[in-house]
Amino acid sequence: MKSKTEKLLDELVGLHPKYIDLSLNRVNKLLDKLGNPHHNLPKTIHIAGTNGKGSVQSFIRNIIVANGYSCDAYISPHLYKFNERIIINNKEISTKKLYETLKIVKKINNNNPITFFEITTAVGFLLFSKSKSDFLILETGLGGRLDATNILKNKICSIITPISFDHEEFLGKSIEKITKEKLGITKKSNYILISKQSNVVNKIIKNNIPKNKKIFYYGKDYNINKILDNKYEFRFKDKKLYIQKPKLNGNHQIENASVACACIYILKDLGIKFKTKLINNSIKNTSWPGRLEKFKYKNKTIIFDGSHNIDGAKKLNIFLKESKIKPLVVFGMLNNKKLNSFLKILKKQIKFILAVEIPNENNSFKTNEIKKVCLNQSIECKEIKDFKKIFNIIKKTKDSKILITGSLYLVGKLRNRFL
Repeated sequence: MKSKTEKLLDELVGLHPKYIDLSLNRVNKLLDKLGNPHHNLPKTIHIAGTNGKGSVQSFIRNIIVANGYSCDAYISPHLYKFNERIIINNKEISTKKLYETLKIVKKINNNNPITFFEITTAVGFLLFSKSKSDFLILETGLGGRLDATNILKNKICSIITPISFDHEEFLGKSIEKITKEKLGITKKSNYILISKQSNVVNKIIKNNIPKNKKIFYYGKDYNINKILDNKYEFRFKDKKLYIQKPKLNGNHQIENASVACACIYILKDLGIKFKTKLINNSIKNTSWPGRLEKFKYKNKTIIFDGSHNIDGAKKLNIFLKESKIKPLVVFGMLNNKKLNSFLKILKKQIKFILAVEIPNENNSFKTNEIKKVCLNQSIECKEIKDFKKIFNIIKKTKDSKILITGSLYLVGKLRNRFL
């Protein structure tokens, strides 16, 4: 049975016929009725990009909190419950406070058409405006220029994580259009931090970034290099920091950690004090559920990875190759993703696929659709029609390495069964 908070969230989904409809008009009108809470937020760091937003956010937040500052965050999507999306002083919003604020905002919106992300972003801004925290880290939901989070008048720093193809139906069919949309968050920020990008994306960024900003590029202004097995040298302009390898899996997390360190050095240049030892400890100990996350379950290794786009598939493939893992894969994906291309990248590292439909997701690929693509690529596949059987199948299989991937929503449906 759904809680009253879940029922209220379901009602908000129905306020607009489209789940995603990029625009700032609706959220601006609502925020105006709420007294413009977005004009009274903590010092804000804004993050856009295709992949890595959550990990970078988590690294930065852990460093800030470890150094004695309070920090809010706005994150999407969630794994289990909506509360995960709104962090107040490094804690998930309480269900009581969330419900009360949802009711207020819903009433003031007065059933006017608005997307779920827009109205819940307004809820977040109302809560953040009252938190009195030192910092706020905002993740865009999708894109940047017309994302509901992109209505702030000023930000300390805007961060662009790696950009690749995803959500082309909303952001454009070319990497140039997608990149320009992501760069939309940078216009109202004095400091801009660009993570490691492909040469093509870097060229587009340099041709479209505002010229009157302080811009820091990976490779040119900062980078990170391995010096020992578990030790890395981070460089920011003429400054150096030595950090240990993050416990987050994947080489891309080392690059994400460098982006977080660069952000902290920007804050240091603004006179905000951070202790070097605490930066290192925070990087080393940061966790981010569902991203190349490994669990030991009895005699098995379970890997959860919410990758769902081409860049994510490439990073997952590198991890499997380097780890010399060829797992049994539990696979489900939303049907606006590139199923064929995703599996093509991973096919040599896949032993067998158990195709599932993601529960309560109407736009999930059907199991027969996944199997058809697998057959075309000579990947062995079995359809599992009853999702409830998956946990028992995993428990009973003789395979010792299990990968659950294709969607963060799928990871969220299964992860807590192994905790």
